[in-house]
Amino acid sequence: MKQMKEFTIPFVGLKQGEHHFDYKIDNTFFEHFEYDEFNNVTISAEAILVKKSNALEFHFTIKGFVNVYCDLTNEPYDQKVEGEHHLVVNFGDEFNDEDDALLILPHGSYEVTIQQYIYELIILSLPAKRVHPGVEDGTLNSEILEKLKELTPKVSEEDSSEKSDKEIDPRWDQLKKLLTDK
Repeated sequence: MKQMKEFTIPFVGLKQGEHHFDYKIDNTFFEHFEYDEFNNVTISAEAILVKKSNALEFHFTIKGFVNVYCDLTNEPYDQKVEGEHHLVVNFGDEFNDEDDALLILPHGSYEVTIQQYIYELIILSLPAKRVHPGVEDGTLNSEILEKLKELTPKVSEEDSSEKSDKEIDPRWDQLKKLLTDK
């Protein structure tokens, strides 16, 4: 995957201490990852870099909305997205990003790319099941919901009372006797 320049931070020239980087995330960011499940994206991402003498610490914060389709009704809606992630960058003999909270860069590195961490933070901040808020509070009117209501099996009072009035099969009585005849 090609690096996005604005998400590559050259840390060599930075003084020790705290540095802020702000990003506006939209659909083009996700096109870069070939991820097309969002209709529209409006997210603010902030990366705070604390440069220390022997390490770097990142604190990522995201806040905004992604327009997605409801898993139940397929109606589009704005899903709120919020999240935070902490990343420590150390230096070692070779590159290692196996741990999601620790990145090891080879000695002599002068920049770090953070686009993957922001991407994963956004994706993991979404709920597993996307449900339109109108479904939860009953205010959404959609053809699919109407059809689901129409197709839902109905249990009437007559059905439930018939079951209790029906005579029990006499064979069950014979089996029950076996239990009590001990």
